[in-house]
Amino acid sequence: MNYMLLIYTEEARMEQELKAPEAKRGCDGLAERLKDAGKYISAGILQPISTATSVQVRSGKRFVTDGPFAETREQLAGFLMVEARDLDEAIDIAAQHPVVKYGTVEIRPVFEIPFLD
Repeated sequence: MNYMLLIYTEEARMEQELKAPEAKRGCDGLAERLKDAGKYISAGILQPISTATSVQVRSGKRFVTDGPFAETREQLAGFLMVEARDLDEAIDIAAQHPVVKYGTVEIRPVFEIPFLD
C-alpha cells in the first residue's frame, strides 16, 4: 500500500535546516535508503507559504486567495510518498525522518485510482 507522509514544521526552522549540507542528501539520506529498499515513490519540498494560493468554489463562484488555506504554528513543508506493507511499516519510516525531532510527520494511506493504472 502507498502512504503519503506529510511533513509539517515551522517554516523558519525548515529554511534553517535546508541550509545544512546534509539536507542535500534527501531527508538526511532517508530517501536514498528507501529507494534502495524499493519503498521510495516520490518526495518534494514545498516553497514557502508566502508563495501559496488557495482556491475554493462556492455556489458556482471561484475564490482565489493568496496564502495557505489555514494558519497554523507548523506549516506543510513537504511530502514523502512511500510503499509500505502496512501502517506499522509506514510509522517506522516516518520515525526515521529528521523532521520528527522538531516537527510532525502525518501519515495518510493513499487510495489508488484504478482508472489511472
